[in-house]
Amino acid sequence: MSQDNNEDDKNGSRVNGRSLLVWVVLIAAVALLVNYSAPSPAPVQKLGVTQVLSLAKEGKLKTLNVKPDPAAGSDSWYQVEGELLVKSEAADDKTRFTAAGRLTDKEFEALRAAVPKENFKESPAQTGLTMFLYNVLPTLLVSGVVLYMMYRFLKNSQKGAMQFAKSRARLNSTDRETTTFKDVAGCDEAKEEVKEIVDFLREPKRFTKMGASIPKGILMVGPPGTGKTLLARAVAGEAKVPFLSISGSDFVEMFVGVGAARVRDTFDQARKLAPCIIFIDEIDAVGRQRGAGLGGGNDEREQTLNSLLVEMDGFDGQAGVIVIAATNRSDVLDAALLRPGRFDRQVFVDLPDLRGREAVLAVHAKRFQLAPSVDLLRIARITTGMSGADLANLLNEAALHAGRRNREKVEMCDVEEARDKIAHGRERRKGADQEDLRKTAYHEAGHALVQAVLDDGTLPVHKVTIIPRGRALGMAMFMPTKDSFGSSKTWLTRFICTAMAGRVGERVITGDISSGASQDIKQATRMARQMVCDWGMSDLGPISYNENTDTVFLGREISRTQGHSDETARRIDVAVAQIVNEQFAMAEKIIAEHADAHRKIAEALLEHETLDGIHIMEILKTGAIQTPVVGSPVGNPVREATPAGPAPETGTQASPTPA
Repeated sequence: MSQDNNEDDKNGSRVNGRSLLVWVVLIAAVALLVNYSAPSPAPVQKLGVTQVLSLAKEGKLKTLNVKPDPAAGSDSWYQVEGELLVKSEAADDKTRFTAAGRLTDKEFEALRAAVPKENFKESPAQTGLTMFLYNVLPTLLVSGVVLYMMYRFLKNSQKGAMQFAKSRARLNSTDRETTTFKDVAGCDEAKEEVKEIVDFLREPKRFTKMGASIPKGILMVGPPGTGKTLLARAVAGEAKVPFLSISGSDFVEMFVGVGAARVRDTFDQARKLAPCIIFIDEIDAVGRQRGAGLGGGNDEREQTLNSLLVEMDGFDGQAGVIVIAATNRSDVLDAALLRPGRFDRQVFVDLPDLRGREAVLAVHAKRFQLAPSVDLLRIARITTGMSGADLANLLNEAALHAGRRNREKVEMCDVEEARDKIAHGRERRKGADQEDLRKTAYHEAGHALVQAVLDDGTLPVHKVTIIPRGRALGMAMFMPTKDSFGSSKTWLTRFICTAMAGRVGERVITGDISSGASQDIKQATRMARQMVCDWGMSDLGPISYNENTDTVFLGREISRTQGHSDETARRIDVAVAQIVNEQFAMAEKIIAEHADAHRKIAEALLEHETLDGIHIMEILKTGAIQTPVVGSPVGNPVREATPAGPAPETGTQASPTPA
């Protein structure tokens, strides 16, 4: 639970002692200021009772205040206070006086008659209780307030020093938890695994009577944005139990021992709420392998991890407390944290497949105004490799795009524009002369033509454009018809051939080469080296020649020698070059055989800027575009020339990276 829900707040909001003390000091200062700034009273002269009676006979008394004085031991003893009205040149001068003495009833009545009725006051006699109330009680009250403020100040200062040890976990009560399994899509297998936790929390006797015990911990592993946190919230929502959520970084503090104290406090709160679920997000912040890294480990982090290990499965049992953690770096977690008894089960939440993406889109589409033309299945096909968070962002970007166009509903074109913006960047209407546009058009036409010729129906051309996006001056995008969980040698060589086709298409028209194909060359070379070193797709045989990739912070061996000889390294380079050169020659052959189609695709790009895959296939089969081009500019756009400089990537293949 958060620090705001501490014990001082059980009976209401806590009074801030420091603020109250400041107010008391301010009020006292104002009172003293008023007291010292007030004008000093006139001097008081002491007279005898006889003198007062004489003044009364002379009519020189203005006011009188007569009160008995029991402390004198006589009932006829009085204290007399009043003001003299001095009849002189300064008729308004007043002089205060006081007197004490014995008065008879006759003298008392004489004093009463000496002044007007409204100026005569007879005060009651003071008792010991009234004297105490008037003189002692204010002092006691002020002293009590000061002592109370000092006590609260000292208590809060001591507590503030210990607030570091309080848990920062946030409690989501069952009456506010609304997330259920219906809100989670795209990870059906993971939902099936965690449903056992829900069934156990609802009906524990069904499992315990057979001797089964519920897993103490579940570790959710997967790429970012796949819904690990959402799935944990759905478990708590379905089970109707308290849900404590905290981040792994909330445990770590600059003071040694604070993280361990927070872990203990979190589990203490969970035991009071049992059955309860503790969700630790990004647990790799606190659960990294101990003793790893250069220069030794972090004592604070290791103490925190040790406390977490003990709380999860130590000497004392944790009945009714289930720990769910999420991370996308399970490879760096400590082995003691992953053993059975702590995290008994690892649930892999992978990127959604085609059906999963369609289901995720259906969940998020409920809050958007979508037009009937929006096809969720088509969107799922063109968003291969996107996570649930990416798909939600895609629809949001589409809605923003539709809003900028003053549309009432989101159209399919808005979704495709949002997809291209997320994957490749925003359109840049960068000025370029006709020669640069022509070179880019033939470059992209080479990509599109070779892919259209080699494609077996699994990766058709989706769109080709010469409008700059990101760092690329143009690009050819392909849309897979199904999810691929592996890549064959044929598929990989086609990918390399398509990548090389841009350089070939550019050379056909200009007779020269440029740096625009740098990204294509990097992709092709990387793919060919993986074929040789990782996947055994060369004459070197099914042997892995990959170099050491261990990370330094894991504390593993750093200076490992190369796993093969220099001669083998030379043969690897030869094999990689052979694959790339063969596919380059294949691309040259295909473009030469379809030179007319290549030229027509490039000319169509210069005219329309963007072509769909259907237009590429129509040119390849019939020699002309049969379907109207949507959103085509009228005529060839005129653009201003840009200063000469290093050319960015001319084209980038927008196709999924093979597994």
